[in-house]
Amino acid sequence: MSAADPTGAQLLVVIDPAARRVDGESTRIARDVLCAGAVAKICLPNGPEEVARAVARRGRRRTVVIGDDRALLRVVGLLHRRRELSVAPLAWVPVGALPAVSVARVLGVPLSAVAAARAVLDGVERRLGLLADDSDGVVLGGLWVPAGAAHRAVGGPGPGVEGAGGVPGEAGAAPGDSGGHQSWWSPAARTARTALTLLSGPGGRHPLPACTRLRVEADGVLLADLDRPVGRVAVSAVDGLAEVVVQQRAGDEPVRARARAVTVSGPDFRYRADNRIRGPVRTRTWTAQREAWRLTLPRP
Repeated sequence: MSAADPTGAQLLVVIDPAARRVDGESTRIARDVLCAGAVAKICLPNGPEEVARAVARRGRRRTVVIGDDRALLRVVGLLHRRRELSVAPLAWVPVGALPAVSVARVLGVPLSAVAAARAVLDGVERRLGLLADDSDGVVLGGLWVPAGAAHRAVGGPGPGVEGAGGVPGEAGAAPGDSGGHQSWWSPAARTARTALTLLSGPGGRHPLPACTRLRVEADGVLLADLDRPVGRVAVSAVDGLAEVVVQQRAGDEPVRARARAVTVSGPDFRYRADNRIRGPVRTRTWTAQREAWRLTLPRP
């Protein structure tokens, strides 16, 4: 086995139905590149149940997802619930237009189908962290509380519309960041940097939404309480810990902390995680997991 392909050249290629509908040409190209470079078993599922069956029968094959953020999250979440995520090598070819593939930008996966497919074959496996919540869900790219904080910052649709501007960093990329893969910027650093930039950019570049009352705790340390409104909270996994940034009002200095676990509670609230609206909930705890999953990324 080579360093470029730690599991050998056998692949299980799961092609999401939405990818075939949205961009059939990119999907076909990615499939052809993968089949030309490896022994690939192609799976064309019609629903989540068929995805689950295919992944359960993957054997020693490396699972490759062709599709958007939701397609990847479906497979990652499935493996997390089966407690197999840490031992299941994954690769991803994003297919779809921004912001449906925003998580790919955060993780450093190429947005070009050809480049992403070649990275599957020639890239290197990296162990990445994530946030696991108390409902057995996972967050790969980052989350916002309340849900409106992200979409108002990027000018996207309102709450309840999934797949719009949900990853911390889409509006907060540093000047000169093209959004593509940059070898000098690790996935963990990318997530943290973009979340922090969006919250603390100069001059209130990204207006805060209407404030809400939330209690925010990091490893039991109180960062915000219900007696003072909070504009937004951003959380991402960095170096095995949860990076949390709380901004209470426009112009206030953000409160930053790193912790093993972050708990947000208060009146019913929604949050946006990896491009999806979640909730409403009254409390949710996210726990950082170091090197929780394995993803093949382009070589530096």
